[in-house]
Amino acid sequence: MNWYLWQQGVLTLNLHIQPKASKDEWVGLHGDRLKLRIKAPPVDGKANQHVLGFIAGEFGVSKSACKLISGECGREKRVAISSPRKLPSLPDSLAFDISL
Repeated sequence: MNWYLWQQGVLTLNLHIQPKASKDEWVGLHGDRLKLRIKAPPVDGKANQHVLGFIAGEFGVSKSACKLISGECGREKRVAISSPRKLPSLPDSLAFDISL
């Protein structure tokens, strides 16, 4: 799958972010990226901080274990998660092929 990479205990996600949604949720694929809707507006980095906080909760890690690699000013983002402790519930068509 192109939307994630699992390598040496670090999970990297290729995301497409939709800000100002009614709720935070995983949607499905958007091209070769995993689409994530978030409630936060794309203002002054608030969406980026919201994305990292949401991902930290979904993967059972602290916010400091999540790092924005690229896409600070756009909807296409790459996020690295160090040593995730759990995997989130994703739409049925998607699944991680990794074991924690």
